[in-house]
Amino acid sequence: MQGNYNNHKRNRLAKVGRWFKYRYFLLFRVKGGPAKVAKGFSIGLAIEMFTLPTFGLAFFLIFPFVFFLRASLAGALAGFVLGKIIYIPLAFLNAKVGGWVVPKHFYHTLHMILPHWLDDILRVSFKLIVGGMVVGTVLGLLVYFPLKWALEAFAARRKERRRHRKAQLVISEQEP
Repeated sequence: MQGNYNNHKRNRLAKVGRWFKYRYFLLFRVKGGPAKVAKGFSIGLAIEMFTLPTFGLAFFLIFPFVFFLRASLAGALAGFVLGKIIYIPLAFLNAKVGGWVVPKHFYHTLHMILPHWLDDILRVSFKLIVGGMVVGTVLGLLVYFPLKWALEAFAARRKERRRHRKAQLVISEQEP
């Protein structure tokens, strides 16, 4: 009885692994080519850089950006997931850049209107949001071109392997 359960569990894990591999290959074969996937990945990565201080509401920005820029939603979601992984190390940079970009007089205006504790929370969050927008945009642009070139190389290699297999099949059919 126990052995049957373990086999079933292993089969389920194998199916999950195959599903992820299938999705991975579908990402490379998206209609519109590598540029569309790389564009979507860059969008997802850029959006993630300012999503934490907005309590996850920035996630909904992915959909209009993907639609208007004609990018891949799957690529955007993959970039968003990678952004989640690298966000914590980049949060310090986001706050620094946000401190450089946001004018100093903006904080004085908030201080006059809000209680002190709320003023501190909003100041840090605003720095993270603005800095995340700048860092995310730069990071998205930096990732776009190498990713596009890598996907194009992958597609070219795949096309060459398929051409080689097809030639081998034709040769083997011709031989008696």
